[in-house]
Amino acid sequence: MSERLHKMLAQAGVGSRREMEELIRTGKVTVNGQVAEIGAQVEEEDVVKVNGRIVRFQRASKLPRVLLYHKPEGEIVSRDDPEKRESVFDVLPPVRGAKWIAVGRLDFNTGGLLIFTTSGDLANHLMHPRFEVEREYAIRVRGELTPDQLQQLRTGIEMEDGTAKFESLVDQGGEGSNHWYRGVLKEGRNREVRRLFEHMGLTVSRLMRVRFGMLSLPPRVKRGRWLELEPEQVAAVLNWAGVVLPEAREVPRNKPVIKDKAEHKRSEPPRRPRAVKKSPLRASTKKTAGH
Repeated sequence: MSERLHKMLAQAGVGSRREMEELIRTGKVTVNGQVAEIGAQVEEEDVVKVNGRIVRFQRASKLPRVLLYHKPEGEIVSRDDPEKRESVFDVLPPVRGAKWIAVGRLDFNTGGLLIFTTSGDLANHLMHPRFEVEREYAIRVRGELTPDQLQQLRTGIEMEDGTAKFESLVDQGGEGSNHWYRGVLKEGRNREVRRLFEHMGLTVSRLMRVRFGMLSLPPRVKRGRWLELEPEQVAAVLNWAGVVLPEAREVPRNKPVIKDKAEHKRSEPPRRPRAVKKSPLRASTKKTAGH
């Protein structure tokens, strides 16, 4: 059965669908020795190469992998940085026949939940604006919003790249010059949270993403460590996101592993602390608007 080329490449973990369309458009993908075109159909037995390297398509019965990483401030979400700064990709475990795809980005000075997956389809469903997946942030600012400013940020502010707003913005109090808020967005524009507060004359002094869709950052996953979801949790995320589940198969029920970058660089056996008591999946699996 044939499938769209960009979809097959995304399923193989080469990148998101939009990234694959751009690779095809620039002539970097070949099918059976011929330069591929947008909209091309391929089958599993076709020889597909990206930048001269053969892509091995995953079997339909294989579940993708999903990691939750607690990004610290001071790391970039990129594999290629001219400044040679620390990258989140330096920390991740190796993966065969695919690559880790970051679901969205976090700024250099922003920490918190960063999701990685080997499924381009899942990454696309989580990131694409039309699916309106919620991103929740803990926000510390210098100063305090007035009731009128709070309402403006919930209603919508005209920015240079269009109207932006918080779906929810809750005052969580504070001491001294620092004040905390909990805000929810349904899009991932560049520096959107910081720009919204700057529009009100306030500076965000700390920003942390605590939830992305149904996935929350577990309290036990400390900065610089990751947690890999168990197969049944991955299946729940795929189902919630509207991604077709692979065919049923027997899967090992391993406990989640939390691992830090220092251990990974030393190639020591992964730490196996007590299983995280609180599931990273929200109790409610109700989809956000747009799904």
